[in-house]
Amino acid sequence: MIRKNPNGDLPVIAESAYVDKTAIVCGKVIIEDNVFIGPYAVIRADEVDENGEMEPIVIGAHSNIQDGVVIHSKAGGLVRIGRHTSIAHRSIVHGPCVVGDNVFIGFNSVLFNCEVGDGSAVRHNSVVEGCKIPPGFYIPSTTTIHSDSDLSQIEQVSSHASDFSEAVAKANNELVKGYKKLQNEF
Repeated sequence: MIRKNPNGDLPVIAESAYVDKTAIVCGKVIIEDNVFIGPYAVIRADEVDENGEMEPIVIGAHSNIQDGVVIHSKAGGLVRIGRHTSIAHRSIVHGPCVVGDNVFIGFNSVLFNCEVGDGSAVRHNSVVEGCKIPPGFYIPSTTTIHSDSDLSQIEQVSSHASDFSEAVAKANNELVKGYKKLQNEF
């Protein structure tokens, strides 16, 4: 469902993107080329700051927002998801938050008030808040990061982890093509 927010902002969705019919995309959202928005995802840009303003939620080209993902922002803060990035099933990205290019966010992970650098991987069931993850870092499953000082215990992304992230992004780009074809059949 595509809908306006209380300010009257309507999402801007590239024609080449695929948004599942069960997903909700609301407000000041920009979805770029070849993005996949899976079933029951919620992307909602509707809160404003103390001046009545809000930054957009931007989903970069060739990224995928999988089933049940929630993307929202507190007090109109910016949420930017980079290009070729995967946000896996049931994750929450709550802004303000910037996720770089070629990033993998694993199942059930939570990002809040943070930045995740290009080429990083945050594996399943992890929480990242209040910090800036440098490019090329690997956050193991079930890790909780609450500050930049917690990052000293994190090792850089292995080539195996990067390969997995790229495979997920590629598979979801193929889904965009397949589902776009199916839309014409109903």
